[in-house]
Amino acid sequence: MNRRHFALGALSALSASRVIGANERVRMGLVGSGGRGREDWGTFLKQPDCEPVAVCDVYAPFLAKGIEMTEGRAKPVQDFRRLLEQKDIDAVIVATPDHWHALMTVAACEAGKDVYCEKPLSLTVTDGRKMLNAARKNSRVVQTGSQQRSGSHYAAAVKLIQDGGIGEVHRIHCGFQRNIFPGLKPTEMANGNTGGFDYEMWLGPAPKRPFDPFRCIYNFRWFWDYSGGQMTNWGAHHLDIARWIVGAEAASTVAGFGGRYALTDGGETPDVQQVTYQFPKVVVTWTVSEIAEGAKGVTLDVYGTKGSMTLLRSGFQVTPEKVGSGKEKTPAMEALSMKGNDLNAAHARNFLDCVKSRQHPNADVEEGHRSATMCHLGNISTRLGRSLKWDPAKEQVVGDAEANAMLSRPYRAPWKLA
Repeated sequence: MNRRHFALGALSALSASRVIGANERVRMGLVGSGGRGREDWGTFLKQPDCEPVAVCDVYAPFLAKGIEMTEGRAKPVQDFRRLLEQKDIDAVIVATPDHWHALMTVAACEAGKDVYCEKPLSLTVTDGRKMLNAARKNSRVVQTGSQQRSGSHYAAAVKLIQDGGIGEVHRIHCGFQRNIFPGLKPTEMANGNTGGFDYEMWLGPAPKRPFDPFRCIYNFRWFWDYSGGQMTNWGAHHLDIARWIVGAEAASTVAGFGGRYALTDGGETPDVQQVTYQFPKVVVTWTVSEIAEGAKGVTLDVYGTKGSMTLLRSGFQVTPEKVGSGKEKTPAMEALSMKGNDLNAAHARNFLDCVKSRQHPNADVEEGHRSATMCHLGNISTRLGRSLKWDPAKEQVVGDAEANAMLSRPYRAPWKLA
């Protein structure tokens, strides 16, 4: 049997989920043992109730590194479907390139596995909806790898803002700025694929392309076939928090601008981008610069009538507004600050606890889907060069067939996602 013709739906009959007690170990597999995958793996391995069972990767050096981290306790697997067939696995980490997230997460849910899926949750809006549906249909715990959702200071900041602690908030700005001009270089296989890398399996449902080491491993993020640039990289983190603060499912209008203007490394996603989101009485903006860092590298600033908050992974600081006139201006509130916690450890802990309790995790698949949708709409607007009106109930762009066609992507045969 050709391995790519194996029916994903058949996995549902191969693995029945078990009830895991509070003191039991959660048996885990890792799919995607690249840079971020190994970071996640290392975080979970530090949890006393995580039992590593298997590691899967299509690049032999990364597979070996993932196994080495477990001191030989986990076994190597080259095809994720073989890993999902294993009845001694309760949960999986999906840390592959984005174009694989939906297929693997849906298959895992159908196989009775809980899933920790790296952000962005999906490559497209349609894929995200199918992931959400699969999680609910199969009663699976699916955590999006948006670790900021498990930050104690992020939760405190959101509560402070929503309780009116910095006054009325009508503007939030998020951004990521760095200078990588004139571009990046391959991180692996710069001399070609000399063996040990199953490029055909790496491509999977993505369009067939000639092998290019720059399109693989870390730099897949800059190609539309596999990802969405910094919008779905850092934007997936910060826009998620902005949407949490606003307390809304989605923006009503999205307007994006930008393009790949200066980088010459062959990538496709914007090196300059600005997107504006209209929420009820709140405007959220997202800015990317890959060619000039300026004064701030990473930004998430919330502007209130009594104070402005800078909210980052290290913590938050609130700077009071001055009220009054002339020399009589006084602070509208006290200055506040709070340090951050270990986000990765807290997020892994939350997932393992929810695997046992069967509660929705902090970055539940539904929240991941809505925040990924926010990112996808920003990219679609930028690529089309026009604003979009969004209907969150129908998950459709109002009156724009071309934009709606971009909410999904065709899968390369024989891969299918029902």
